[in-house]
Amino acid sequence: MSKGRVLSIQSHVAFGYVGGKAAVFPLQCLGYDVDVVNTVNFSNHSGYGRFGGPRATAAELTSIFDIMDRNALLWPERLLTGYIPGGEALSAVLSLVRKLREKNPELIYLLDPVLGDSGKLYVSPDVIPIYRAMLPLSTIITPNWFEVEVLTDVKMTDLASLRQALRILHEEHHVPNVVISSIPLRRWLLEALPPAARPPAADLDGDFLLSIASSAADAARGARPSVVHARHVTCLPGYFSGVGDLFSALVVGHFHSAPPPPCAGASVLSYAVAQALSKTHAILSMTHEYAAALPEEDRLPTDEELDGVDPERKIRRMKGRELRLIQGQDVLRAHATEEMYVWNGFWDQ
Repeated sequence: MSKGRVLSIQSHVAFGYVGGKAAVFPLQCLGYDVDVVNTVNFSNHSGYGRFGGPRATAAELTSIFDIMDRNALLWPERLLTGYIPGGEALSAVLSLVRKLREKNPELIYLLDPVLGDSGKLYVSPDVIPIYRAMLPLSTIITPNWFEVEVLTDVKMTDLASLRQALRILHEEHHVPNVVISSIPLRRWLLEALPPAARPPAADLDGDFLLSIASSAADAARGARPSVVHARHVTCLPGYFSGVGDLFSALVVGHFHSAPPPPCAGASVLSYAVAQALSKTHAILSMTHEYAAALPEEDRLPTDEELDGVDPERKIRRMKGRELRLIQGQDVLRAHATEEMYVWNGFWDQ
């Protein structure tokens, strides 16, 4: 039995698993019918070095949306938007989101504001104000730490600036649910975490990422800006693509899709993020294990100079690191048992 319809608007590749290719199958595994609009149609993701294919124009996207609407095909219960190339195409998607929100005020809309990572923009700066205009229309957003900084103009260097960024998203942009998908677990963040959310002392020399779920919808009215949950995961070596796309799809798929979680302190948002985080990390671990077992020539480490001389070197490495979604479909369908940890006192420190 279908859980309902999801409209997915994001990139498409012929080979590999990024964008919609990383999102649609997991949502189908969870029981959703998924309607797909591709914002680009590429041969493969850009990490291969060589890639090609067309980008959808604003006019093309608008034509698709208009005909779907005239045929009464635009009634999704959930909406997921990811990579959209350029301000004009993004404006066309913004117009659609406004129309869908008017038609269905209960629409669950997950906005993944794909802007960049590690301090570098992937897109033209002209999309930034459009994404800010989309924030109040969203139910959930799933930016990484750099995208939070871009959207809020706040550099997150300590707990005070992290709180400031979340306040801006909740109170100025009126986003009910904010999920920061990945923050490097630097010393200031580690020391601020509640003990239950910290890595074991014996593992502190490793590299970790932290996911934060902040829900204003779950906070007592007037008592505090939001309820905050957190959980860390171990960083796996190497470069993988499509991880954020998979994570966002699983968050929107699990949000309000099951009875309230029984564990103390859990929320609807923290439950969805816990499921998404556990399953994404499990798929990533399977992919890492597969890549590590490949012949040496297919798993050579990143070296920009050598990759430039021999492009096939990079291509072989990228092929071995495509997400193992089909092989991990049992993971996608199963119920994960790990939880997020409530961050009591987050707003009091």
